[in-house]
Amino acid sequence: MMNTAHPHTGAIVAKPLTGWRVLVPRGGPWGDGVAATLRAQGAVPVVAPLINFAPTEDLAGLEQALADLGDGRFDWLTLTSATTVDVLYAYRAVIPASTRVAAVGETTAAALQAVGYRVDLVPEKDNSAAGMADEMIALEPDPKRILTLRSEIAKPVLTKRLIAAGHDVRSVVAYRTVGVPVTERIARDVANGRINAILVTSGSVAQQVREQFADIPDETVIAAIGPRTAKDARRVGLTVDVVAPRQTVDDLIDAVSSLPLPHASDEFHL
Repeated sequence: MMNTAHPHTGAIVAKPLTGWRVLVPRGGPWGDGVAATLRAQGAVPVVAPLINFAPTEDLAGLEQALADLGDGRFDWLTLTSATTVDVLYAYRAVIPASTRVAAVGETTAAALQAVGYRVDLVPEKDNSAAGMADEMIALEPDPKRILTLRSEIAKPVLTKRLIAAGHDVRSVVAYRTVGVPVTERIARDVANGRINAILVTSGSVAQQVREQFADIPDETVIAAIGPRTAKDARRVGLTVDVVAPRQTVDDLIDAVSSLPLPHASDEFHL
């Protein structure tokens, strides 16, 4: 949103996040995109990657699964994060026309489409592994061969539900999530309140926020990208101030922009 003149008064209407400093917890293209959206709303983004992604420790298992995928040995492929899409693309994985693709939410679906893969199913109501399992089980009453690609730390909810429903499931770890230490400057800016909001975009980000920032001022806004992430954040001891209704960056930033700017405590911390 740009600064614009009010049509009747001629007064300048400020962008909704003018004056905010917002911590963006991931780098790369994702972080760049979020930073650009924040700037357009008037905020100063502080990109501080708290997590990164490392290769799976079972590369042979992953490579065999992707080879079998290309050979048409699965009826379904399920993906529960956009990072898994990065792994598919890095391996130039082939998804045959005979294999249907399920994405846990719009972010994962958009990542698939951006690199040329199609999407056959996105849960309509519950964008979680459990929600995806429910819809797939309803859609497929007969046993199917399913490949589930997941993070090392992800709970095997989807796999267990599908197996219990009678499907033949191969669950493969596609990547590991590792913590990235922030700079002393950013740690200090969080502690003294110069950072007005911290975006929490996953359970693993929540864990790093809790571990790396021992003292988060009460007035600092903790914003979670959807109810599931909010639950994960509270589980590790974070106080969540605002929750995006849907698991999208735009909804997350809109949720933050609905709040008043916390007191700028940095004027007292030179």
